[in-house]
Amino acid sequence: MTILDEILSVKRLEVKQLLMNEQDVSRETILKRPSLFNALKDAKKLQVIAEIKRASPSKGLIAEGANPVAQANLYEKAGAACISVLTDSTFFKGSMNDLAAVAETVRLPLLCKDFIIHEVQIDRAIQAGASVVLLIVAALDDVTLQRLHRYATEGGLDVLVEVHDVQELQRALAIDAKIIGVNNRDLRTFEVDLARTEEVAKQFPFDEDRVFISESGIFNEEDARRVATAGACAVLVGESLMRSASVHASIQSLQVPKVGVLS
Repeated sequence: MTILDEILSVKRLEVKQLLMNEQDVSRETILKRPSLFNALKDAKKLQVIAEIKRASPSKGLIAEGANPVAQANLYEKAGAACISVLTDSTFFKGSMNDLAAVAETVRLPLLCKDFIIHEVQIDRAIQAGASVVLLIVAALDDVTLQRLHRYATEGGLDVLVEVHDVQELQRALAIDAKIIGVNNRDLRTFEVDLARTEEVAKQFPFDEDRVFISESGIFNEEDARRVATAGACAVLVGESLMRSASVHASIQSLQVPKVGVLS
């Protein structure tokens, strides 16, 4: 059993519990946030999706006692384009309460980062204030991927569709995903390689109305320039920002010019 398999087995149990209390979950949200898609597409520099991440299966504890509201305020002041909040409790030490607290604090696009396999999880994300949800191609069959993507977009959300190879890119394009991220971390082994971004970028339709994001393994300006050269318009960064002595300096260093696409 891979790490992803273990995570998904826990998610199936969580969904069963949520469905037992489904009457408590609505799709209502109060605050209208800016479009993440527009923010990324119109930017001249590489944008930063800054993540609140206390722990991970690969790294263990990263920032166990981190205050999500304080961290979110740092991210917003430093110029992040979006804030990502890990809401998985078992493997990442996050919660929906973290997301709701951040939603009350910042006005940026807000990503609910979790392993979504059912509509009820999307409802909870909306209720907690998210404007973006993550759908992981490796975690879903084609029918479920398309159904959840439609459900989220019809609910007014942006959807970050995550892939980690060219085959998964084709599956994301088949559902007409507009925001596609390459996870440089293989969720089956949790090994990280920025070459994943470059490999997928070679097949990415940059001439279409879509945006391309590089996720995981981004630690410094050199990494940012590498993925920007491949065509990324944004990076999703968690661990290095959670450990940073200066969030502002770290985010500024990643906001390199968009330099185009490798031929």
